Amino acid sequence: MAHINLLPWRETLRKKRKRDFGTQVLGAVILAALGVFLWYMQVQQQIEFQESRNSFIKAEIVKVDEKIKEIKDLEKKRAELIARMNVIQELQASRPMVVHLFDELVKTIPEGVYLQSLQQKGAGVTLKGQAQSNARVSAYMRAIDGSGWMKNAELKVIKSQDKTKTGMSEFELVAQQANPNASEKE
Repeated sequence: MAHINLLPWRETLRKKRKRDFGTQVLGAVILAALGVFLWYMQVQQQIEFQESRNSFIKAEIVKVDEKIKEIKDLEKKRAELIARMNVIQELQASRPMVVHLFDELVKTIPEGVYLQSLQQKGAGVTLKGQAQSNARVSAYMRAIDGSGWMKNAELKVIKSQDKTKTGMSEFELVAQQANPNASEKE
């Protein structure tokens, strides 16, 4: 005899398939959520790592900036010291120049010329005085130009005033102080 199954087996099979499908979908959703969560955690970890690197770099930049500032301060101090040394060397080199200037003034001044004032600004020397004649002033200028320690004599003013009734002319000369040893060194 044949067995006839009258139970609703198809409906049971359909319910089982639906349950299995739901379980599979739920498993897939859980796996996808887990995958997204793991991906998010990895990205967060990379972001934190990059931020820590950035903060380290910023700290190093601050240190380097401080060192650069120190270097600039040292360079500025160095430049100031070099400028001071140059001034001191110039003063040392020009120290005997005053002695030579006065010596040359005595050697070059002709008879009949009298100096009243001497003024020096840098290498320029202004001489004011009186002379018995214009020829004596001219001779004084030639003597200055022939001197090794003075050059470029230039007459600024010459006045003949007879107020004192001495017959003397007042004059003003400008000359440049020179160093004959400088050309030998150069």
